[in-house]
Amino acid sequence: MSCTSRKIDHLRLHIPRFDCIPGCHDCCGPVTASSEEMSRLPHKSDAEHAAALDELNCVHLGPQGCEVYDQRPLICRLFGTTPRLPCPHGRGPDEPVDPQVEQQVHRLIATTRQVLV
Repeated sequence: MSCTSRKIDHLRLHIPRFDCIPGCHDCCGPVTASSEEMSRLPHKSDAEHAAALDELNCVHLGPQGCEVYDQRPLICRLFGTTPRLPCPHGRGPDEPVDPQVEQQVHRLIATTRQVLV
């Protein structure tokens, strides 16, 4: 397991979970993720990516919401857990993400090669 993979797993454990509104995708859109995170997601064709981008959606967004919820990238996990990325419906965990964990996520994003999801 790579160092980046271990960091991703560590950060995932420290981002609090909360229940989204079923089927909601208001926080979803094109985002970037590290190559390591992308390797954990199902491969999508160039045509699927293009179609999603035309709609300003994530390629992994389906009719019922996120199709890769358990493996979603760190940036997606932060949505709703921090005042900087609030849920538009006011949902969130009882305790927001620790600011140090949020900073570590942003540092990982800034220091790893990112690709469009």
